[in-house]
Amino acid sequence: MNLAFIGLGIMGRPMALNLKKAGHRVFVHGRRAESMAPLAQAGCTACASPAEAAAQADVTIVMVSDTADVEQVIFGDKGVAQGAKPGSVVVDMSTISPTATKAFAERLMAQGVEMLDAPVSGGDVGAINATLSIMVGGKPEVFERVKPVFEAMGKNIVLVGGNGAGQVAKACNQIVVAVTIEGVAEALTFARKNGVDPARVRDALMGGFAGSRILEVHGKRMLDNEYKPGFKTKLHQKDMNIVMQTARELGLSLPGAALVMQHLNALMGTGDAELDSAAVMKIVERASGMER
Repeated sequence: MNLAFIGLGIMGRPMALNLKKAGHRVFVHGRRAESMAPLAQAGCTACASPAEAAAQADVTIVMVSDTADVEQVIFGDKGVAQGAKPGSVVVDMSTISPTATKAFAERLMAQGVEMLDAPVSGGDVGAINATLSIMVGGKPEVFERVKPVFEAMGKNIVLVGGNGAGQVAKACNQIVVAVTIEGVAEALTFARKNGVDPARVRDALMGGFAGSRILEVHGKRMLDNEYKPGFKTKLHQKDMNIVMQTARELGLSLPGAALVMQHLNALMGTGDAELDSAAVMKIVERASGMER
């Protein structure tokens, strides 16, 4: 296919490269010219604007930071909507508001352009290795048309429902991750406060029902007091803000998510925005007089 890829950051760049490796023709645009250089060297075509890239494409993929960025990239000056051909598909793989996603899909449909929301989980390692989990919202027939594109970037690819459902699934993912990080942080702090080796407690828990990927990976970060990302606190805070904003819109009580949101806010306030969000452990330790 002819594909456009907008957004060439830590996730977008390897995803676009994997699409090129899979044999697609890829037209790329990034806000910084230097971000396009490695893609151009790999055989992608650098474009001066999202509109220029989208004008060449059957499918245009957007992978940027937040809701406002997606709106600007798609509907702003020289945005995707100004170049996208009727019958083409816009795929937003960013993590943004489900409510805004539905509105964006309606605006694109008004000009004959389909939309899928397809946020991902798996981080930069998953992006590099093409093993991302991709949660998709949109029409089944559009999903089937774009599925070969997804298969070049990920392994676990699920059509969850209509437009916005992919973003809802990603919000669910972030709730589970955040609340589990909180639980692991509290458990390991509880062990240490009781004079028991938290590393041995973690080993014991890994063999039982409490075992999880988060206990394995983030638990090790917590034990080592080493929080190189991973998934940055500022990004997890952004995602949890989407969760809490949507919960307010729906009148939904999410007390566990609200607690972790406050701990992520605290990390932001102490200048730890660039640390992995497993650094929630630092807030739990500080509150318990166990700071290292």
